[in-house]
Amino acid sequence: MDPPSKSWSIFSRTEITQRYKILEQVGSGTYSDVYKAVRLSDGLTVALKEVHDYQSAFREIEALQILQSSPNIIALHEYFWREDEDAVLVLEFLTTDLASVIKEAKRNWDNGISVGEIKRWMIQILHGVDACHRNSIVHRDLKPANLLISSDGVLKLADFGQARILLEPGFVAEDTNLHEQNISNQTWTPQQPETIPQTDNSCLEYSHNQVQATASKEHLREPYDFTAKDFMDETDKETNFPDGDTSCLATCTTSDIDDDPFKSSYSYELEAGEDTSGALTSCVGTRWFRAPELLYGSTNYGQEIDLWSLGCIFAELFNLEPLFPGTSDIDQLSRIVYVLGNLTEETWQGCQKLPDYGKISFSNIKNPLGLEACLPNRSSDEISILKRLICYDPSSRATAMELLHEKYFNEDPLPVPVTELRVPSTKSGPDEASPGGWCDYNDINLDSDFDEFGNMDISSTGTGFSIRFS
Repeated sequence: MDPPSKSWSIFSRTEITQRYKILEQVGSGTYSDVYKAVRLSDGLTVALKEVHDYQSAFREIEALQILQSSPNIIALHEYFWREDEDAVLVLEFLTTDLASVIKEAKRNWDNGISVGEIKRWMIQILHGVDACHRNSIVHRDLKPANLLISSDGVLKLADFGQARILLEPGFVAEDTNLHEQNISNQTWTPQQPETIPQTDNSCLEYSHNQVQATASKEHLREPYDFTAKDFMDETDKETNFPDGDTSCLATCTTSDIDDDPFKSSYSYELEAGEDTSGALTSCVGTRWFRAPELLYGSTNYGQEIDLWSLGCIFAELFNLEPLFPGTSDIDQLSRIVYVLGNLTEETWQGCQKLPDYGKISFSNIKNPLGLEACLPNRSSDEISILKRLICYDPSSRATAMELLHEKYFNEDPLPVPVTELRVPSTKSGPDEASPGGWCDYNDINLDSDFDEFGNMDISSTGTGFSIRFS
């Protein structure tokens, strides 16, 4: 293939081309490009992810270093990062993702995804999320397209460009430009491969090159007790960007480069954050899987936002349809309220402190639809799991480890072996039947349907505007 004209292209970097044969570009976006390549030393197929954004690259490398021993986390074989050059991450190449499994099941499998298969997918996802949370990492962009799958059925969490590592209160990093101390002017060399022992029957053994973690574990706390103010971050705005279908492709699945991202089921990417003070922004994650506290503008959140996303992913596995496919942040909230009812102090004590709680309100929903009506053909145990995740109060959401102990996974039908999972050969194309496109939060001319809520009244306030559905 002809090398791209970009000056930062990996084709011009001999330290990479001497070790890897680049086969083809499989993903491209504003902030990253992904190439399929072969390692010359042993013929291993890999993905070379060239990241043009410093913060995103640093976050992904740091998170993957810490999670190096986790079988359900994508493996980072090595990376290249010199001063004044983009980081290039060498990742294991995985052929498909959970979004493709769902699409394939909806299109071609008469009975959808079997309960045994669903349980095995869920177990693998929960192990991956538990690994993140036990290591005090919040992913912040969990969705089916970021859950990559190997040809033999092993599922792995990927795309950690938005991940954050939680730190002890009061701990201040000595220097936020850590890569300049640890990485600049050198090429990181991987150690010899090690075999990761099989921890339980949900994960296959696999080998990958060990990566030494640069983060000091002594500064990490126990999970599930953090808020956003405990994150180490220089700025949060750089990686909150609309990047088409590349946020998922940039972790090395095959892609449909020429497809219109607005037709994709998973094309609702990020709205740009504007905070330059170093604080976290609420505009994080893909809208369909975004927790309500984020939609109400919270910057004081923790790992619970991942747990809400888990619920949305599980619901889609059950139903083969997104649970809350909002076309804007307001539409997203309206769909949630219509199912769960109004957000009040009774459902979440302290919700009135959310930044946008007083700016957006809905008429009283006396009879919310309920999750049971959204998934009419699912068992009471499955609905129970969803209710432990899809709830307003973040502190009430079940942790990944708690869910792994649910009796649901030990009852008939039992989870199928990983090797018996049906896996599409490649990532599927976009689902044209699904709605797509970005709608900015401030765009009042929404293309969503608010018939259930009646008229929409918009009025100016001292801090912006107020929207009420009555």
